[in-house]
Amino acid sequence: MLHAHQPFRLLPGGITSSVLLHVPHSARRIPEQVRTGIELDDKALELELDHITDSHTAELAAEAALAAPVTPWRFVNNMSRLVIDPERFPDEREEMLAVGMGAVYTKTTHREPLRSPDVDPEPLIDRYFHPYAEAMTTAVDERLAATGRAVIIDVHSYPTTPLPYELHGSGPRPPICLGTDAFHTPPELLARAERAFAGFGGTGVNSPFAGTYVPLKHYGTDPRVSALMIEIRRDVYMPEPGGPAGPGLTALASALADLVAAVSGASEPGARA
Repeated sequence: MLHAHQPFRLLPGGITSSVLLHVPHSARRIPEQVRTGIELDDKALELELDHITDSHTAELAAEAALAAPVTPWRFVNNMSRLVIDPERFPDEREEMLAVGMGAVYTKTTHREPLRSPDVDPEPLIDRYFHPYAEAMTTAVDERLAATGRAVIIDVHSYPTTPLPYELHGSGPRPPICLGTDAFHTPPELLARAERAFAGFGGTGVNSPFAGTYVPLKHYGTDPRVSALMIEIRRDVYMPEPGGPAGPGLTALASALADLVAAVSGASEPGARA
């Protein structure tokens, strides 16, 4: 049985589905043994979680999965990204190290101390990062084995006003930002997303956040794996920084379900791109 206290969950979809909804930043849970290494007091930590958490994105993915004609698979992180951030490189390749936000954060969204700058990240990486990456790799391999392809849709949100940690916060901040990869995001996948999310006041590409998640095993080498990041500006569906979900969430879930349907339909014999 799967439980919410597990670090992550793979929620099954349809046997014929090639789609994997990836939800890495929706949770606020920090295990006590990790909490002891965080220097913020409880009030400051709650505020930081309001800023850094992609609130309600797990609920969004769940609603979309229920609405989609072919149920996608879902890979959901049950831990806060303040434990580890599974979408960072775990080494010097990660540009966010410049602001103390590699795989293990040492700074907050406002560039204030979160952990000691001398913290050894390896225990957290070994305990949480590597098992997550291995499980996500296996999930993609299973979709490839079952359907011949895998489509990762990375579900995120971002604040209306830039936070100090953002390295590229000076560009456009559209209601929907679509993050792409030159190798893994085919034009037709981007076009389908633009159509599915056209009703929220505009879409943009790779601003303020760029790229999308692909396991390193497949990254840049396996064209059967396609990927796209959906970044939703938070004022579209919630009061900021950490308020409850509003009515916009249902409309967003419907749009995401439409995208899943369009992508799933492309795998059916005779389907049009």
